[in-house]
Amino acid sequence: MSTPASPLTLYGAQASGSIAVEAALTLLGVPYTLVEGATWVEQAARERVAPVNPMQQIPTLVLPGGEIMTESAAILIYLADAHAHAGLAPTPSDPRRRQFLRWMVYVSSAIYSLHWIKPDVGRIGAPQSARASVVDAVHERIAFCWSNMDAQLAPGRYLLGDKLTVLDLYVAVVSRFGPWRERFYEVAPRMTPVVRRVDQDPRLAEFWRARFPLE
Repeated sequence: MSTPASPLTLYGAQASGSIAVEAALTLLGVPYTLVEGATWVEQAARERVAPVNPMQQIPTLVLPGGEIMTESAAILIYLADAHAHAGLAPTPSDPRRRQFLRWMVYVSSAIYSLHWIKPDVGRIGAPQSARASVVDAVHERIAFCWSNMDAQLAPGRYLLGDKLTVLDLYVAVVSRFGPWRERFYEVAPRMTPVVRRVDQDPRLAEFWRARFPLE
């Protein structure tokens, strides 16, 4: 666990995937030092994170002992399990744990990972002249993946029942990326009330305004 004497260090940026991690830390009341920088547009930001993450990506979390964690889903699961008293993830003995792990990995691999293509479509061998059509295709795939997830969930107040988990935070953040919330609301009607509830959580109201306003 983090202490004021040896806080966590998080490399992140506004309106990025680090926001789900920041939201979890906010709910947990865990102190951390934020190293701000949008690595997908700023060379200086990439250089700052490179010594701890050669992939030069965010979020990257440095634990008090110097251990490095990357991958937003892994960080969120770790934080929830390390602070189990807060109830931000089903425990290993909880029957909901299987679906929690399933959907955390699904959002990461099937949806969030596709955004890596958009800043440089050459990463998949496409010419820059085709960027608009590639991004449109990526957005269509993301919309399909949200629809697929929505069809297999039966949310309560939150995605896995009546208690907020880091899965809710993850979906509330990643659904703010392209093709943006309007399309999400269209293809994921069951999840829509949940993400709106997370958006309006009074514990996160100031945080959302500062770090990732919907406007």
